[in-house]
Amino acid sequence: MGKRKGNITGLARYLFDTAESSHGTTINTSLSISSDDTVHPRLPNTDEDMDTQRDLDELDDRPKKKAKIQTGLLGLNLEKYDATGLVPFYTDAEEVPEHLQKYFSQRERFFSLYSSGCLLDEEGWYSVTPEAIADQIAGRCRCDVILDAFCGVGGNAIAFAKTCERVIALDISPLRLALARHNAALYGVQDRIEFILCDFFSFARTLNQRTRRKIDVVFLSPPWGGPSYLTSSPIKHQLSDSGTASTLVPDSEGNSSPEYGLDSIRPIHGAELFHIARGITHNIAYFLPRNTSIMEVSGLLADVPAEGVEVEEEWMGSKLKALTCYFGGLVSGQEDLFDR
Repeated sequence: MGKRKGNITGLARYLFDTAESSHGTTINTSLSISSDDTVHPRLPNTDEDMDTQRDLDELDDRPKKKAKIQTGLLGLNLEKYDATGLVPFYTDAEEVPEHLQKYFSQRERFFSLYSSGCLLDEEGWYSVTPEAIADQIAGRCRCDVILDAFCGVGGNAIAFAKTCERVIALDISPLRLALARHNAALYGVQDRIEFILCDFFSFARTLNQRTRRKIDVVFLSPPWGGPSYLTSSPIKHQLSDSGTASTLVPDSEGNSSPEYGLDSIRPIHGAELFHIARGITHNIAYFLPRNTSIMEVSGLLADVPAEGVEVEEEWMGSKLKALTCYFGGLVSGQEDLFDR
């Protein structure tokens, strides 16, 4: 699949312009213009100018330093991907806002190369998929072309680039796309990912209206509703005598959270999102909160009872972090559905 140079060039220009406007300095230089329109710096051309310059040189007895080439976190030869300065790069816990402290303590789990210069915006800190989990999902989704519908700061897209021939990564935020490209370059996989500033729904609609672009797998990791998703999305069930109550789902530590409903998915109902993705391919990997209603997930296939869904629990040590629900040919035992 060809590279969308137009999109990437635009993003590179966005990075350049942003960095220039944020960190640029103005240098006033006296210039003279010769008759051939060549611009030259004005040199001292009188005895008075030369004497003044010698006096200044004698007064300035500091050791002369060689000019340093200023580079970002990615270093030389990767400047066009470098997003240094767009967001803070935290190296010490004292620099981190209090509400992000617990996420900063897990930074090497999110990106094993974090200390080499990975960048995250505030949403990225609480929404990026831990690298070990992203790698696990990428192994299951191995294919030619995969669409990451909500790429964020690039955690999953980077993992997919290790197992797939081509990754199409979408996001509606120019900032997060810039950070995703930066992080992908740090991992050396930027050339395998096509970053597109676009919402998934417009992309899917355009894909259906034009000549089909072959996509083997769609990965859905939509916004869950922020850090409070564990408590803000109870599914209500009617009880015979006591009004309403939420179903509680126990976690690995014995705590219980209200069951998460697909209607809390953003920006549209999770069921509608799923069916839009199925219009592209039947092979879907759906990344959902650990307390998601399994009944709702199985209900996504109510119209195709012959097809099953596989739910994989994603653990980090002793903690259950999320669920990945596989559909179509990604399900063990349903591999024959992959190319349909």
